[in-house]
Amino acid sequence: QVQLVESGGGLVQPGGSLRLSCAASGSISSIHAMGWYRRAPGKERELVATIPSGGSSYCADSVKGRFTISRDNTKNTVYLQMSSLKPEDSAIYYCNIQYTPPGLTWRYDYWGQGTQVTVSA
Repeated sequence: QVQLVESGGGLVQPGGSLRLSCAASGSISSIHAMGWYRRAPGKERELVATIPSGGSSYCADSVKGRFTISRDNTKNTVYLQMSSLKPEDSAIYYCNIQYTPPGLTWRYDYWGQGTQVTVSA
């Protein structure tokens, strides 16, 4: 069994900053890509940023230059540093990992429960 514990969401004024964290634990042999998605009211879930186990990270155009994704492999944790936040960034943010369980070779997806980010004056 895998657990993802997300934290760091909340209410912030436009132009402010927040840092989201997502810590993975449980039956995990290795974690490949880690990422953040978001779903705003009335909209489809969209990719915000991803970071592979090695290589360059990716950020969606809508957040490029404002958001930074990083990971600490010693803690199985992925972070999303969000700056210059806008009201349109308001959404539920979901952590996602691609991992391999012990003894297996396939990759599986796992999602966090989501954390609310609200940008409002």
